[in-house]
Amino acid sequence: MIKSLHIRNYAIIESLEVNFSEGLTVITGETGAGKSILLGALGMIMGNRADTKSLYNEAEKCVVEAQFDIRTYELKAFFIDNDIEYDDETVIRREILPSGKSRAFINDSPVNLNVLQQLSSALLDLHQQFDTLDIHNVSFQLRMIDALADNKKIGAGYEEDIANM
Repeated sequence: MIKSLHIRNYAIIESLEVNFSEGLTVITGETGAGKSILLGALGMIMGNRADTKSLYNEAEKCVVEAQFDIRTYELKAFFIDNDIEYDDETVIRREILPSGKSRAFINDSPVNLNVLQQLSSALLDLHQQFDTLDIHNVSFQLRMIDALADNKKIGAGYEEDIANM
């Protein structure tokens, strides 16, 4: 679950801190209120393309940082597989340097965009005005059925049994 988002030197934002409540977050507002800019910043956290055109001040680096509570996401194996230090309070940071170079970090460990995209896709679902859920995606269907059936404990027990074989 996303807990906070800090944006510095991005688009029309010099500096902004947004703290999120637990559960579903919906961003609404009038045309021109900055909703798309917030979504663009979240997109950077998710590994979307970044360039110097999005810098508020072209002489300074842009930093977008999000803090997540991931204790219930069962992602320890992902962190081990990618040689990243695990923490229940995980921080993802993306930087764009004035030179155009982009860097990504998970818990202060440098990562490539592929790793960033894998982790962020497990943490965030962004749905915009004309987006629809891909209900035909089998992986999505299974996750929803497991969530509705509360199969988390059963799955954990299964994984433990397999590990002990």
